[in-house]
Amino acid sequence: MKEQELQKLNNKILEEHKDKEIVLGDGTVDSSIILVGEAPGANEVKLKKPFVGQAGKHLEEFLDILELQRKELYITNTVKFRPTRISKKTGRKINRAPSKKAIESFKEYLLTEIDIIKPDFIVTLGNIPLKTLVEDSNVKIGELHGKLQKVCINNKEYILFPLYHPAAVIYRKELKEVYYNDLYKLKEVLKKKVY
Repeated sequence: MKEQELQKLNNKILEEHKDKEIVLGDGTVDSSIILVGEAPGANEVKLKKPFVGQAGKHLEEFLDILELQRKELYITNTVKFRPTRISKKTGRKINRAPSKKAIESFKEYLLTEIDIIKPDFIVTLGNIPLKTLVEDSNVKIGELHGKLQKVCINNKEYILFPLYHPAAVIYRKELKEVYYNDLYKLKEVLKKKVY
């Protein structure tokens, strides 16, 4: 049943965004945990799978700490296409943060995707999925990372655990310790199922 609902949603996304290279969610539809990132990068677009690029390497380490395997999870992004800009330095396409318009145009898909999966637990990776799911554009990952939150999606309450995006550790080395501390907190929460 979930597979059919998800396929129907995915077909709708692909139909309504024919002009974009879409990267759909990936993983088991019966997962108790859903990871929500910001948007796919170049490698994700190429392989049509979320979190396989540079941030994907950090995701593997992240999963090792949590003693989870990728196949146990459902992984998706807030925005399903790669937002880009042209680098002044190289003249090539590079990643950029999704626009408010892009976030809004994919928000309903994300909420429906979560509603179909019905996870026990949502882990947001970065500011964009956090702001989208708590419906507060002023909230900041720096304030809420590592702290359990409750969100209501389509009249169902979910437990949300915000983390910095794995790529943040690449660009901001000072976050590494914070990020790992949050991962170990998440591991304890998942082990004890205290949520």
